[in-house]
Amino acid sequence: MSACVPTRASDSERPGEPTDAAHPAHSPPPAPRRRFRIAGADLSASIAVFLIALPLSLGIALATGAPLESGLVAAAVGGIVAGVLGGAPLQVSGPAAGLTVVTAELIQRYGWRTTCAITVMAGVAQLGLGCLRVARTALAVSPAVVHGMLAGIGITIAVAQVHIVLGGTPQSSVLANLGALPAQLANLQPAALGISVLTIALLLAWPKIPGRVGRVTRKIPGALVAVTAASVTAALLGLSLPEVDLPSWSSHALAGLPEGPVLGIAAAVLTTTLVCSVQSLLGAVAVDKMAAGRPDLPPAMRRSNLDRELLSQGASNIVSGSLGGLPVAGVAVRSTANINAGAVSGNSAVLHGVWVVAATLLLVPVLELIPLASLAALVMMVGIQMVSLHHIRTVTRHREVLVYVVTTLGVVVFGVLEGVGLGVAVAVGVAMQRLARTRITREEDARGVHHVRVRGQLTFLAVPRLSRTLHQVPQGANCVVELDGSFMDHAAYEALQGWQKAHITQGGQVEVAGRGGARIAEPASASHACCRPWTPWRNHHCDDRPHTHTPDASARTEPPRGGHHLASGISAFQRNTAPLVRGELARLAREGQKPTQLFLTCADSRVVTSMITSSGPGDLFVVRNVGNLVPLPGAESADDSVAAAIEYAVDVLKVQSITVCGHSGCGAMQALLSSPPSAAGALTPLKRWLRHGIPSLERMSDKGLPWARLAGRAPADTVEQLCLTNVVQQLEHLRAHESVARALDEGALELHGMYFHVGEAQAYLLEERDPVFGQVEAAAYEDSGAARA
Repeated sequence: MSACVPTRASDSERPGEPTDAAHPAHSPPPAPRRRFRIAGADLSASIAVFLIALPLSLGIALATGAPLESGLVAAAVGGIVAGVLGGAPLQVSGPAAGLTVVTAELIQRYGWRTTCAITVMAGVAQLGLGCLRVARTALAVSPAVVHGMLAGIGITIAVAQVHIVLGGTPQSSVLANLGALPAQLANLQPAALGISVLTIALLLAWPKIPGRVGRVTRKIPGALVAVTAASVTAALLGLSLPEVDLPSWSSHALAGLPEGPVLGIAAAVLTTTLVCSVQSLLGAVAVDKMAAGRPDLPPAMRRSNLDRELLSQGASNIVSGSLGGLPVAGVAVRSTANINAGAVSGNSAVLHGVWVVAATLLLVPVLELIPLASLAALVMMVGIQMVSLHHIRTVTRHREVLVYVVTTLGVVVFGVLEGVGLGVAVAVGVAMQRLARTRITREEDARGVHHVRVRGQLTFLAVPRLSRTLHQVPQGANCVVELDGSFMDHAAYEALQGWQKAHITQGGQVEVAGRGGARIAEPASASHACCRPWTPWRNHHCDDRPHTHTPDASARTEPPRGGHHLASGISAFQRNTAPLVRGELARLAREGQKPTQLFLTCADSRVVTSMITSSGPGDLFVVRNVGNLVPLPGAESADDSVAAAIEYAVDVLKVQSITVCGHSGCGAMQALLSSPPSAAGALTPLKRWLRHGIPSLERMSDKGLPWARLAGRAPADTVEQLCLTNVVQQLEHLRAHESVARALDEGALELHGMYFHVGEAQAYLLEERDPVFGQVEAAAYEDSGAARA
């Protein structure tokens, strides 16, 4: 639920109000001077992310075989450029472990300067994809393929870094690294191994420090602690180990013209684009899920613009590659740390990039004290963590282990692009196998009824088996066809319908049932082809007689009107829908009505209460009137019917909540604005009733009360503002009723306000304790933990 806080509107914001005398009505008010401010939460979060990013950027550069300063360049560019332009404000970009294998292979094959050029071209490709607005299509890739790709990359990283941990040099491939491992174990360097073990031990133990001390120490990133401790230990013991070597920036290599076969360069650009884009977009989606649990975040920070994020990643890769940096993508570790540290905007990512730039200029002597073995141990642990047990359990539960394993092995043995291609092919094959897998059985019960059961999707591939099984049913026998699936294509439908008609003609009986044997609708007949049970809500009417169409306009049959529509609707209900709901309505008739809510709304025909609340028969006790008004007890011209309904619902039905629901374009509110009823002159029944809405008008005119904002925006016009204000005012009227006040004091009743925008089909909720309108979205509303209406 994206909340929108009520704010007091200025005079210039209120529709119909005169403007300030100093500013004529025809001239816009002067724009306020905007000051760039950085929230304290963003400042602290940027420092936390920087402390994580610094050692990881160096470690990833080490793992790829690139110049170590290229990792710092990518971290700075990813923070600043993607932070300023990004569509996922809380995601932090930089050199990602998921790109390590790809980049290492490119450096070995084409050299560093060509790899930088490939990074630039991949960024241009990302810009093109972002302009085409295809970011959402990247999410169509099976999660098993993505998780398998990350697992394969993680295994490759871990196996390669083992050699550096042991004091040696990694080989060019996973298989070569595994083959050289016995010789490396025989010639391990104790000093390098000791520093690596210390780094790994601190990485594992730091987050698990118990008690109050642990709560304090966990604010310092474990990676920083581990690398710092390893560096200090190596310096104090005087260990002779290879250390970080940051050459002078004057000799830093920038991107050059790509050199190599055209097809090879194109495949490299495609691979880099694919991995960078998919990892960044999936990371943005994961960040949205984490941000949904932060009620303190503004609505704009809780949902990513994926196309804009793809554009920002493309711009970051162009800048990073041009400056001699590694490829850039959204990084899950830094993004998680950013959210957990309390960041509230993209400024934290930008500041973290600024701190990286400052470190590369001022902390070079300190960074050159870090042993390479410590960085290798850090990256090795990152690679191991990429093989997630949670992901393995998830793909196992969804029966996609084969896709996961094939993708992982393909990445390890052949490479990232080849492994992903194999995974996608297997995923498509598994989907086709599931679609084509259909089990059809026939059995006869003790009463002589034949049951034909279809398990799975019913497509043209299963039509031969379906026809063969159906024709085994004897002529004139009773048959029940049970369909336990969610899809039936046209070929299967025609085969089933053709056999059913033939079997009925021969004296048999056929009933088509759904899952578990529950009866479903009979096939539509020619005269009622448009009628189905639970026809989607629209201006739908079914005629019992077909229209006649003649060339002569005067001879045409006029569309049915009035009572015929009613009779036709009743007939369709009895024929199609009543058989489905008869059991549930019979239960309600036996048990009596036991609604949990009183729903008081407008008589407007477009407000469909059961639909917008997802309620079934018996769930709501609905009271409708013009303008969803609640007269005050004892008010002049009070309507006792509303008070009687409230008393009956609270005292007799014992409802747990009362909801007052207004809606957009309310005619009663428009009438109140155009000509408020007064005591003078004759009052029609409608005007006498609308006098109960005058307090809402007065509330809206009171400048001392805040105006509501609707899902982060101001109301579209005065009518919409009055509709919102009226809901709030009627809740106040409800509290004046004795039965409601008593139930509220006892804690047995809740009051809720609701606003339904008809044109947008969007519901907004107002909670009693926090008068803030917020846009209701099912997942976000459940995650927020708020009480349901």
